[in-house]
Amino acid sequence: MEIVCKNGVPETTGQPLNVYEQTQNRLEKVFSSFDNIYVSFSGGKDSGVLLQLCIEYIRKFCPGRRIGVFHLDYEVQYGETIRYVDEVLASNSDVLDVYRICVPFKVPTCTSMFQKYWRPWEEEKKDCWVREMPAGAYTYRDFPFFSRRMWDYDFQRSFGRWLHRLKKAKRTCCLVGIRTQESLNRWRTLHLEKARCFKRTKWIKSWDTSIYNAYPIYDWLTTDVWTANGKFHWPYNHLYDLYYQAGVPLEKQRVASPFISEARTGLSLYRAIDPDMWGRMIGRVNGVNFTAIYGNTSAVGCRQKIQLPTGYTWADYMRFLLGTLPENVRQNYLNKLEVSIQFWREKGGCLADETIEKLRAAGIPIVIGEKSNYKTDKKPVRMEYMDDSDLSEFKELPTFKRICICILKNDHTCKYMGFAPSKMEKEKRRLVMEKYSKLML
Repeated sequence: MEIVCKNGVPETTGQPLNVYEQTQNRLEKVFSSFDNIYVSFSGGKDSGVLLQLCIEYIRKFCPGRRIGVFHLDYEVQYGETIRYVDEVLASNSDVLDVYRICVPFKVPTCTSMFQKYWRPWEEEKKDCWVREMPAGAYTYRDFPFFSRRMWDYDFQRSFGRWLHRLKKAKRTCCLVGIRTQESLNRWRTLHLEKARCFKRTKWIKSWDTSIYNAYPIYDWLTTDVWTANGKFHWPYNHLYDLYYQAGVPLEKQRVASPFISEARTGLSLYRAIDPDMWGRMIGRVNGVNFTAIYGNTSAVGCRQKIQLPTGYTWADYMRFLLGTLPENVRQNYLNKLEVSIQFWREKGGCLADETIEKLRAAGIPIVIGEKSNYKTDKKPVRMEYMDDSDLSEFKELPTFKRICICILKNDHTCKYMGFAPSKMEKEKRRLVMEKYSKLML
């Protein structure tokens, strides 16, 4: 691809820019606006292409400059991903400052009814590690802000602040390889909260004082990613070749922590693709083998396959399932249920007019409010919990069946029920982060 450049910025002869050329313009903006830049690199196709774009840009237009690479090493991962990460980091050491993180923060797991999280690289379980810690990795001893109460996403934020101070930077930018094609949530990340935009640039967002996230490949398609890899002969994670051979559709080929809910249905692939890793990981986290076997069945809450036992209502089945759980886990679900019941009775959920008409037609008692405190055209609807609903808006309505699905999915946060972190949980997290930030000053 021939690109005419002036001062490092691609120019064309009046033709519309393709996504590669647009990204060159975006990187020029990033490298001219921020003195401290690092790339969040998971080993997946998107972050891999973004990192290659940055390496290429530096060598062409910013000789002598370096960027950081932030890699959360979750210990349990496909061997191909580990080999790819090792190769990219080692072969570009002339331009990369590598931060390979091997820290025992909390990582969500959907494989167990007994635990909400597991900890990679936990020293107390070193005899169970699936592999040796990589040479030169950063451990919890390197980060004064680390606390065992931290989740992996808390650590990412604290790392950004730590690196900003360490580099004594004026402005820090973390480059993230997310694409809006992947999900609605990613689209919303780009198009909402305009007040946080850097100089009215929607793909650069502020999340702390002088610290930003940037998404230079947000408009790339999956086909663009693979076209770039082929056209420029960039190294890539050959796990995707194995995914393809295993019949995994392109849109479902992802690299992620293997025990989160989004990875449940693909957990069984480890047995076929990486049997050596599989043999070690089933003894690392509780419930892995069970989830791999039954991940696509009613046993773990697949809505299309779940069936109500004969003689039970969904409320009865919920009570039965709760009775099989440890006390602390059971109480967690009961607390969530109590909050949800009170919410639907007193405030009401926001529903579209079409859904309201369907509820009326079904003879379900509802009370419709005039307006909601949320920014939406939908109306608040107060109602009691139902046992089940055959409406297409099932996931928007309060039913005991949804609670049952949460329990079967080991969805401890009740994300399937629409729960987000509560104000109290957010405030606790904010206070903890503020406390440890001050300790670093």
